[in-house]
Amino acid sequence: MNMPILTQFGNSEQSMTSLEISELVNSEHPHVRTSIERLVKRGVIQLPPMRKVENNQSLSPNKYTNVYVFSGEQGKLDSITVVAQLCPEFTAALVRRWYELENQNAVRLPQTFAEALQLAADQARQLELAAPKVQYFDSVADRKNLLNATQVGQKFGMSAKVLNKTLEDFKVYNKAIKRSRVFQQWFIDRGFGELKQTESGHPQAMFTTIGEQWIHEQFVSEGVI
Repeated sequence: MNMPILTQFGNSEQSMTSLEISELVNSEHPHVRTSIERLVKRGVIQLPPMRKVENNQSLSPNKYTNVYVFSGEQGKLDSITVVAQLCPEFTAALVRRWYELENQNAVRLPQTFAEALQLAADQARQLELAAPKVQYFDSVADRKNLLNATQVGQKFGMSAKVLNKTLEDFKVYNKAIKRSRVFQQWFIDRGFGELKQTESGHPQAMFTTIGEQWIHEQFVSEGVI
């Protein structure tokens, strides 16, 4: 997949718009804007400035649309956060593009998802004081290292019952299924959890390491811990 060409507003720094992010992650621009506004409301990212740009993909006679513009170190970090929330597998491509723009003469760019996430983590540490609630997935997270609710809850100092009740409020579980806890499909699709079968044949919700990290991020962001 080709990266979109990033728009530059002025000559002093590189910029990326919410429209370009929507093209990168194959998502509708209004959905991307809604995600940005939700993260701003939760205090995870700063509200980026808005500008009107030409949208060549629009079929409307009015070719211009309002977009959010990410620029500077804070904008870079916030844009990575947005993509990590929308579609984690595209985070590597986004980080590589930022790195390429800012290091035109660099010999080697990040080549893997893990390397790109490590670069993002390094940048996040530099801005930790300015944005203490922003957290990134550990580059060494193992999707196959599954944990049950008791194991995850222990890491947050709570019982499995309390953890599960809190996750219900975050709409992680499918409430239509009454006899057992089953993840919502979006939680599974994003690699946060898997459904396994117990020896007695019942479904069991198991969390991946990335899912545990997502829970930690949500709990910190919402003041649960």
